[in-house]
Order: sequence, then structure tokens, then C-alpha cells
Amino acid sequence: MNPDSADTLGLDGRWFDPLWRITVELSPLEQALLDSWPVRRLGSIAHAGAASLTTTQTYSRLEHSLGVLALVAHFAPEDQLARASALLHDVGHLPFSHTLEGIDGLDHHELGHTRVRAMGELLAQHGIDADDVNAVDDGRLASPLTSGSGGMKLDHLDSFLRSGQAHGRTRGLPSELLEHLRLRDGTVDTDPRTGAELVRLAVAEARAQRSPADVIPVAVLRHLVTTALTGKDPELSIEELTGMTDDELLAALRRCPSTAEEAEAFRRHPLSWRLLADHDETEDGPSRAARVEHRITRTYLDPPSVDGELLHSPEAEDLRRGLPLVFVLRRQ
Repeated sequence: MNPDSADTLGLDGRWFDPLWRITVELSPLEQALLDSWPVRRLGSIAHAGAASLTTTQTYSRLEHSLGVLALVAHFAPEDQLARASALLHDVGHLPFSHTLEGIDGLDHHELGHTRVRAMGELLAQHGIDADDVNAVDDGRLASPLTSGSGGMKLDHLDSFLRSGQAHGRTRGLPSELLEHLRLRDGTVDTDPRTGAELVRLAVAEARAQRSPADVIPVAVLRHLVTTALTGKDPELSIEELTGMTDDELLAALRRCPSTAEEAEAFRRHPLSWRLLADHDETEDGPSRAARVEHRITRTYLDPPSVDGELLHSPEAEDLRRGLPLVFVLRRQ
């Protein structure tokens, strides 16, 4: 490992996470996973999804997965199953992560379980059962990665802090929080002050996902992909889509006759689309035909606990009660 470079290759058998300032001594399995395509592909999948095109949140799913590995190595260093599961928990993601979730019934957990089973031989060579990895992912098997109380998990802890750092929301170094954190039955547990800070970051993330900088690129990309998949002569197949990286999908959308013009226009001028205000929703005729609707039905707001009791947040409850949210866009 170059002390001046935080690589994602596991060079010299180590991974240094720059967010948490944790050095992980990688196992032979973890090194093999970092050299496998299902995991390496995550380096070309943006954690923020389509919002990576319009915000400063540009880090990859691979960086996040390595961050979760670092947290597991910190809290449960001897749990080899949890460590492997940390690296594999996102391998089912579509290009641009959650952006395309649900199109044609696509679910990244189901896709991930299929990919993990396909890696069964590699895992078995190192004493890990693929079915156990999937059982950790869906919560059937107790693990440092699964919250028994329904509270904040290590996966979401990394997400909130990594996103918060990318957007400038954090009030200190994330690594400084570690001394105030512990795990209780897979739930992030802490003191009242640190718990309130974690809730603040979770709420800020949920609000950001409802902002124009997030909603516009997500809605437009979903519209473009749906168009390419469902036209009279579909130009993109589900099988192709699920294996693509972000750059491959964007290139395909610029090649497809039904999406090429819109895809190129969006790449060059994202603000050629705008969110309609409530009073604009009566538009009809050609302008109405050019509208795109986007729904937000889920938000990640599971709280940490303080001495085993989950924190209550009125702000988080208000955000949950506001679902589902419907946004309408029109190209100008």
C-alpha cells in the first residue's frame, strides 16, 4: 500500500479507508474478491446514483463497500462472514445504484443474491458459504451488518457519513466519531450528543434526495431507460441493463435512436428539465405529453440507539409521513 494513495486494489494486502482512517489487513478471500469483476464493477457505479451527475457526491459503490468492510473490521475483526458480506452486499446494484430500482420489477437484493451464488466456488475455497452471505444480506442470519432492533446499521452509518463529507454536512472528521460508537445487536449505539448528530446527517440525506439536484437527474434517467426498454422496438434489454456500469449505460442511451437526442441534451444541459410547481400541473396539450413523473416511496431514516433505546426524531417522522412524494418534470 502506497502511504500517499488510498487504492481500491488491496495492494500489499491492506486497505486504508480515508473516511474512517482505518487500516484493514485483508484476508486472502478479501483480496480475491477485490480482484473479481462483480466487486470491481462497483468502482464504476456511483453510490449517489444519477445525482452523481449533478452534485459533488461522486464516489463509487466500491468505496462505500470498502468503508463498510473497514467498519466491520473495526467492530468485529474476527467475523470473516460479515467481512466478506460487507464487500459483497452491493454487487446486485444496477447502473447508477438506486436510480433504476423497481423498473420492470428489478431489485438489487435479488440480483445480488444471484451474483453471490455465482461466486459460490470462490467463497467456498475460503470457507464461506454463499447462502450464508445472502442470509446476512436479507437479515435471516444475525450479523454485525444486520440490526436486530431495526435501528441504524453499519451500511447506513457509512452512507450518511460518506455522503455528509461529500456535501460538507459533517461538523468534524468522521473518524473522530468512532470512539463514541459501539454495536448492540448490529445497531449503532452511542451517546445522546453523537446520536443526535447521526440523526441530523440521516435527515439531511433524506432532504437532499428530495432536492432538484437529485430529483431531476433521477427522474430523467429513469425516463430514458424506460423509453429504451419499452419502445415499439426495444433498444435495450433487461439482461444488458443489469450488467452495465454507469458509463456503459450513458453510452447506450446516446446510441439508442429513441433516447439519443434527449440523453445528449441532458448530458450537456441538465437544467433543460425543470420541476413543475403545483400551479403548473394543470398544463395540457403538447407540454403535458412531454412531462415525466417521479415518485419517492422510501427513505432511509433508521435511527441509532443510545444505551439500547432507539432515538426518536420528529423531523425523521415528518419525512416518513410525507411519503410517497410525487414530482413532475417537463423539458423546457
